[in-house]
Amino acid sequence: MCKAPSGGGLSSADLTAAVSESGGLGSFGVHHLSGPQIEQTAQAIRAKTKRPFALNLWVPYENSEEPPLSDQDFERHLELLAPFYKELGEPLPARPERFSPKYDEQIEGMLVARPAVFSFVFGIPSPDILRRCKALDILTLGAATTAEEAMALDQAGVDMVVATGFEAGGHRVSFLRSAESSLTGTLALIPQVVDAIKAPVIAAGGIADGRGIAAALALGAQGVQIGTAFLACAESSASDIHRQKLFSPDARYTALTRAFSRRLARGIQNRFMDELKVHEDRIAPYPVQNWLTGRMKPAAIAQGRTDLMSLWSGQAAPLLKHRDARSLMHALQQQTDDALERAFQYAG
Repeated sequence: MCKAPSGGGLSSADLTAAVSESGGLGSFGVHHLSGPQIEQTAQAIRAKTKRPFALNLWVPYENSEEPPLSDQDFERHLELLAPFYKELGEPLPARPERFSPKYDEQIEGMLVARPAVFSFVFGIPSPDILRRCKALDILTLGAATTAEEAMALDQAGVDMVVATGFEAGGHRVSFLRSAESSLTGTLALIPQVVDAIKAPVIAAGGIADGRGIAAALALGAQGVQIGTAFLACAESSASDIHRQKLFSPDARYTALTRAFSRRLARGIQNRFMDELKVHEDRIAPYPVQNWLTGRMKPAAIAQGRTDLMSLWSGQAAPLLKHRDARSLMHALQQQTDDALERAFQYAG
């Protein structure tokens, strides 16, 4: 059982360690961190657990390393968000030197950190990076939203593949076709990927209890990755108001949006998503939009403005019951055993 990496500051060393200590694979999303920060993060996790864990990065995709953006473009994109900054009482930010850390430096930090597993989304690392991982005994775990993406990962020699259905919370990590053209549900995706590749398949998307785990295993997956249920735990770095929303009736209503980063992602529907939907052609490219909305988020959290912040959540959030990682892990294991036992009884 794997914990989804939950990037953008939602992961924590406490949560990663708690999952690993409970017999799963804890994972930390580090795509927002520099190389030295990634090394420090691994040290913080190892101070809490000696068990294996994963670090997750985003492969550069669609000019994300150096987005073509003039100063005039930046001002134009900022103008779209200016009313929201004003509403929060925040000054408009100046253009930074970079909008995200350098991928090559992140890779070096990851290799120095030497996690048990290097996981990645939005593509496939270069053959050289995969070779260096293998030389350091770092297992590689890539994400696919279609069988074609899974085959590309398998052919590249990636050790394990996460098959992630469109029910999942957070970003849709498609890389061969547009995210809108790659919205296959988890139950349909898992057997397609299992049949298409030799590497072990990890199922993700819409799984929040043992029944979902049992279903994924019955479809041929050899493991599962769970995100929203762990994001709701007290050990995560999600804000209190984000976690409260995950347990609220509002979590029944999620939607796919490009409002927060320009990349398609699933979260609890709110006013910001609704108002920017009609302006999608004006939204800045990734990672510019991600940086701009990220500057708003601390003020939105401080003011309790869940209408103006990302609330990543999968479609299975209404199933959530547990608020700490260890009790969640125990429940998932017991529920899975119970669900599999029922299935065997029905089959008999």
